[in-house]
Formats: sequence, C-alpha cells, structure tokens
Amino acid sequence: MDQVYLMQVFVAVSEEGGLSAAARKLGLSPAAVTRAVVALEQQLGIALLLRTTRNVRLTDAGQQYLEDTRAILASIIEANEKASGINAEPGGQLMLTAPVLFGRHFVLPCVLDYMQRYPGVEVNAQFLDRVVNLVEDGFDVAVRIGHLPDSTLRAVKVGRIRRVLCASPSYLAAHGTPAHPADLQGHTIVASSATTPRVEWQFRDGGDTSSVLLKPRLLVSTNDAALDAAIAGLGVTRLMSYQTAQAIDKGQLKVLLEDFEEEPWPVHLVHREGRHRSSKVRAFIDIASERLRTHPLLRN
Repeated sequence: MDQVYLMQVFVAVSEEGGLSAAARKLGLSPAAVTRAVVALEQQLGIALLLRTTRNVRLTDAGQQYLEDTRAILASIIEANEKASGINAEPGGQLMLTAPVLFGRHFVLPCVLDYMQRYPGVEVNAQFLDRVVNLVEDGFDVAVRIGHLPDSTLRAVKVGRIRRVLCASPSYLAAHGTPAHPADLQGHTIVASSATTPRVEWQFRDGGDTSSVLLKPRLLVSTNDAALDAAIAGLGVTRLMSYQTAQAIDKGQLKVLLEDFEEEPWPVHLVHREGRHRSSKVRAFIDIASERLRTHPLLRN
C-alpha cells in the first residue's frame, strides 16, 4: 500500500480515537482502515496501537510515530502548496479559540485583518472561558494565558499580562481597603469559575509565594460577569489586567495589593503543527504575533 495513504489513515485513527470513527472521517470502510493500520505496523515491525472493543490507544512508539508522521504529512502539504502557488494565498477554514474577553478585544481584530488580506479563508472563532483540547476539538490555533504544561503542541509567545485584584471605589469606601492578602478573609469576594473552580488566590510576599483560600459570596461562570459585579460595588474580584483596564481607566475600579501581585503570566499562540505549518495557520500566526506583541496591554 502507498506509504502516505497508510500514514493518513494512522493519523486519522489516532486523532479520532477509534477505527470506526476514522473510517467515517475518511469515507472508508472499517475493514479498509484496519487493513491499513495492520499493513503499516507490519512494515515498521512494531505495534502502533493497542486495540480494545471500544477504542484504540497509542503505544509509546505509536505516540512518537504520530508526531513524526504529522510533520511529514504537513511538509507534503507545504510542498504541494508551493508547487501550485497556493502557498502565497491561504485558503480553507481556520479553527481557533481564545478566552471570551481576550478574543473580543485582541483576537477578533487579528481575525478581521487576516480575512481582509486573504479572501479565500474562512474562520470559525470560538471564544470560550475554558481550555479546549486542540486535537480532540479540531482547533488549529488557541490562545493560552499562563504557564504551559509540557506537551507536543507548539507555542509562540506574544506577550504577558498581570492578574490584578480590584474593587469599586464605592465598595472600598464602605468596607475599607485590604492592606495584606490575609485581609481578604474579611471582604466580600466575587470570583469566576472560568479561571478555576477553587478560589485560592496566589500572592507574592517578599521572596515567597503565599496563597489565600477564599469562599466567594458570588461565583459566576464568566469573567465579564465577575467584572460587572465588581463594578457594581458587590465586592473584591481578581481578573486579568486586560479585562479590567478600561474600568480602571474610567475610575470604576481600583487596583488593590499591587505589591503582592504574582509575576505576570505569559500569553502564547498555541498550534498543533511543527515547522512545516500549513499556509493558513502560518499566515494567521504571523499576523496575530505582530499585532499582539505591539499591543500596550500585553507588555506589562
């Protein structure tokens, strides 16, 4: 069998998590998919997949081979694009995701610029206050805020942001201003479960790191709801600096405990592809990187 075909089938099985699902994606019969995987394993002389009645799981060798195979297939696509001239004009659909407020204020302008430059592309932008799995959910690019875990994903750093504690002037006038993180135990807390379901805020205290476990009076599912509640004077909240910047500039919120803030968090554009990225992904990352790296709110 053709080696490229076998690789394509193997990647589909790995990403879909099963032979039947891969068969549906590729428009093949399950038997044809099984034959392709078996033929590839026989060629290599190793087991790539561990099969059960319900799903398949990659072996250690299979995981490594998957990454290498993705790179090879991407390089083939890139070579074909260069030969046909498509590389100069990205096309197809780009799937991307970002946090809600970050997506609205920072990513959407990048998307509009991208689409204006390349009329042949379509974009599906999902702005969600939760972390999605790029492989399982089929996304090409994601914005990640915070320190990245070790993974096979590729990342491009585009800035950094602070996590700021804030409250409205009216709330502080009525309840006082905390002077130390421990003082937060005596204040009304507004928190967003989009960041973490456990409200344990980290602070820097001199050269050490401390944490305060808090019970919020109001727990909401989105960051913008927490922002609105804080502006309305309900209590103290903690959000990213870009989320609070406008309200702080207008005097609707005041920043608290700046001397105890954690180190700023990095912002990355994360993608699944290696050096041989498809033209649509490469073009978007180039545009977004240039715009985000020069944005004043991402240079804290």
